[in-house]
Amino acid sequence: MPAQTLDDRRIDLWYVRPDQTAEPALLDAYRRLLSPEEREQEQRFRFERDRVQHVVARALVRTVLSHYTLDDPASWQFGPNAFGKPFVAGPCAMPLEFNLSHTQGLAVCLVALGREVGVDAEDVTRPVDHLTLARRFFAAPEVAVLEALPPPQQPEAFYRFWTLKEAYVKARGLGLSVPLGDFAFTVATEKAPSIAFTPRVGDDPSRWQFAELRLGARHQVALAVRRPASEPLAVRVFETVPLRTPGAGRDLPDHPARQWAL
Repeated sequence: MPAQTLDDRRIDLWYVRPDQTAEPALLDAYRRLLSPEEREQEQRFRFERDRVQHVVARALVRTVLSHYTLDDPASWQFGPNAFGKPFVAGPCAMPLEFNLSHTQGLAVCLVALGREVGVDAEDVTRPVDHLTLARRFFAAPEVAVLEALPPPQQPEAFYRFWTLKEAYVKARGLGLSVPLGDFAFTVATEKAPSIAFTPRVGDDPSRWQFAELRLGARHQVALAVRRPASEPLAVRVFETVPLRTPGAGRDLPDHPARQWAL
């Protein structure tokens, strides 16, 4: 099949649900794509479900990148930056940027051309103490928003903030050197999420765009891309099963809230 096209006006989000990849033969095919280091990482996980999650996520990255270049998925090489964020080291000279996230029941890969990107996916059914975590890690305005909500509404708001913050940090590629309390998001239903920084962060809010996506009732996803807010941005979403289906794509509508449910 022909390669997928990509330009700097669009980012693509690919996702797979690991329960669709449970066949042993398919998982073995995924393992054959992985590097020795990735296979070694698999063995460090204690539980089988975590090993499967790792294998599926790594296979997703490799097959997704190959959709744009037609390179062999097993040929991709990756290197970490100084803070551990992976980047493409070969074989393709195309300036592909990607970011990977996985949680129980979902793996996602965000791809862009020459743009810093970050993605985070969370299972919103995972039981956590939302207010305790928020008070420990979030910025004061975000904590105030959560505390003002009725308790039944707090989990959804918590995961909206959490995924956006993780997506931004991952896009920057600076790890925990960017404290989560030094930047704050404003979320609403009628407009796109916006970000504000303390002087310590040294970043400009106008250089970033964000989007939110709900993949079923269980998973909240947030995207971050370094792109001026004044420039149009298109987002396309593909559901795929690596090595089995190339991906059914759909363009997300240009809704000002940049928040969708699929």
